[in-house]
Amino acid sequence: MKVLLFGATGMVGQGVLRECLRDPDVERVVTLGRSATGVEDAKLREIVHRDMFDYASIESELAGFDACFFCLGVSSFRMSEAEYTRLTYDLTMAAARTLARLDPQMTFVYVTGAGTDSTEQGRSMWARVKGRTENALLRLPFKAAYMFRPGAIVPMHGVRSKTALYQSAYSITRPVLPLLQRLFPNAIVTTEQVGRAMLAVAKRGAPSPILESRDIARY
Repeated sequence: MKVLLFGATGMVGQGVLRECLRDPDVERVVTLGRSATGVEDAKLREIVHRDMFDYASIESELAGFDACFFCLGVSSFRMSEAEYTRLTYDLTMAAARTLARLDPQMTFVYVTGAGTDSTEQGRSMWARVKGRTENALLRLPFKAAYMFRPGAIVPMHGVRSKTALYQSAYSITRPVLPLLQRLFPNAIVTTEQVGRAMLAVAKRGAPSPILESRDIARY
C-alpha cells in the first residue's frame, strides 16, 4: 500500500507516520507539508510544498496512492469564521479535490474532532465548519472516505504536541493515562490507536464513514 500523509509534523501526523512506517503492508509513505519531518526511513519520501492551496506544480507526484491520511488542522481559538474556514475547509478541499481527480481509487481519511456538526447549523463555529468540510469530502468521488472524530488524543512513543500548553498537560496526565482510558473509554485515544485505525480502514473499510473515539479504539 502507498500512503500520502498530510500534517506529518503535527502531533497526530507524527503518530500516524510512525504506524505507517511500522506496518509491513505499507511499502511507501510520502509526506506533504510546508516543512520536512526530519525522520529517516527507507520507506519514506518527503515533499516540501509551500502553497497548500495549490498543487498544480506537483500533480505528477500525487498520483498512484492507495490512501491519503489528512492530519492537518488548526485551532479555532481567537479566529474569525472566515479565517477558520479558509484554514480548514478551503485548505482541505484544495488538496482533496486534486486527489479525487488524480486518484479516484484512493481511500481518504480526514481527522476532524468530537462534536463536529454534520448539520452545519449549530451554534459552535468550529463544529459547523468541520461539518461542512466532512460533508464536502463525503461527496467527492473517492473509493471511500472516512471522517475520524477523536476526542482527547494522547501522544505516545515520543510524539509531542507543537503547543506547549497541550504538551505540558499530556506530560502531567501520562502517569494516570491507563486509569483515564478505563474511566472514559469512549473519549480518549492515543496517537498509536489513531494511526492503526487509519491503516485498518484504508485496508478493510469500516461500517460507517464517521468514526468516533470509541470506534477508533476498537482497531
